[in-house]
Amino acid sequence: QVQLVESGGGSVQSGGSLKISCAVSGYTYCLGWFRQAPGKEREGVAAISNGGSIYYADFVRGRFTISRDNAKNTLYLQMSSLKPEDTAMYYCVAGTSNRCSTDERRFSYWGQGTQVTVSS
Repeated sequence: QVQLVESGGGSVQSGGSLKISCAVSGYTYCLGWFRQAPGKEREGVAAISNGGSIYYADFVRGRFTISRDNAKNTLYLQMSSLKPEDTAMYYCVAGTSNRCSTDERRFSYWGQGTQVTVSS
């Protein structure tokens, strides 16, 4: 059974940075981050495979960096140049199949989420 626990969310001003983390237990192949803002659809942000292949949504490419520390069983998302439109609940997700992308179908496990709020 995979368990995911996010931490590190908070409030930041536009242009600022924030790093969120996810403690992972159980075997996973693909780890990622999704987000959902009030009144909007859930969207994939970034994903990373066991082998280190990385995938980003176009709207965060160049601003966000996903990484994983397999020794610490932890997933990270470093967010920079944050914009008010990045405000959302951010969810850590995990999949065990040998395919990885930001496609929601790759992920069977979801964390509870951590709120990120960017003020202008």
